[in-house]
Amino acid sequence: MEFHHVTVLRDAVIENLLIRPEGIYADGTLGGGGHSEAILAHLSSTGRLIGIDRDQAAIEAAGERLKPYGDRVTIVRGNYSEMPEILRALSISRVDGIVLDLGVSSYQLDTAERGFSYMADAPLDMRMDQRETRTAADLVNEASEAELYRIIRDYGEDRFAKNIAKHIVQERSRKKIETTGELASIIKAAIPMKVQKTGGHPAKRTFQALRIELNGELTALSDSLDAMIDLLSDGGRLCVITFHSLEDRIVKAAFRRNENPCTCPPDFPVCVCGKKSKGRVITRKPILPSEEEMEANPRSKSAKLRVFEKHFG
Repeated sequence: MEFHHVTVLRDAVIENLLIRPEGIYADGTLGGGGHSEAILAHLSSTGRLIGIDRDQAAIEAAGERLKPYGDRVTIVRGNYSEMPEILRALSISRVDGIVLDLGVSSYQLDTAERGFSYMADAPLDMRMDQRETRTAADLVNEASEAELYRIIRDYGEDRFAKNIAKHIVQERSRKKIETTGELASIIKAAIPMKVQKTGGHPAKRTFQALRIELNGELTALSDSLDAMIDLLSDGGRLCVITFHSLEDRIVKAAFRRNENPCTCPPDFPVCVCGKKSKGRVITRKPILPSEEEMEANPRSKSAKLRVFEKHFG
């Protein structure tokens, strides 16, 4: 299947990056190359873009799409959490802007055999990086009932998490759970019919939870944001697009902490902790897709863009 991913909030990202034509930019979630292509269109012949993705299909698709930009583009297969090391290996100490477009791509969802979607029956995979050996099937069949409950409760925010975990464990004792269709049916049986009629697809939250756990998505995000802000040059910006409240809360908290890191008690007349602000939050409220974008691309409906601007001293 051809790699296809509709770029979300592209214009808002470009507007908020305040692109410097000679600047260096990093796209930590390259995907199909949509954001990268838009950034490159604003760069001069001396500008540079580093694209990072852990999905080989994305690397290949973006490489083809960005070929016209020649050596102004460097594509690296890796996790965006490795950005400091990746840039160091390229002898880059600072960048003028960073983009993260989190979550799963349209290509990953629409390619049934990748096992991300509950809409088609396929092997239960969900690996964003296919070099990893552990799949969602391994997670579902090996995790304890308590672990499954925690994952579905915390990462899926599903109020039926306990019952879903119980059903999974019951079913796998009879037969190993191997496909997305099998898992979706088990989840469906664990959720009351009256809820199914009004609450969207019953498997949506559990599939999200398993994907997040398997790929370490929230850990990578919370561990990376401070380091990314440190990579920015003076006036450089970090733009992060999230797709659910768990990601958004992490980004919002990290931006706020970097803007105001002081840990002194509120009644102290002056700061004595010595922690200095790294910059300012540009988006007090997140930027949302327009009505037109949501209509053209329904998957953009839950997208939120937050922006942080770095300042020295």
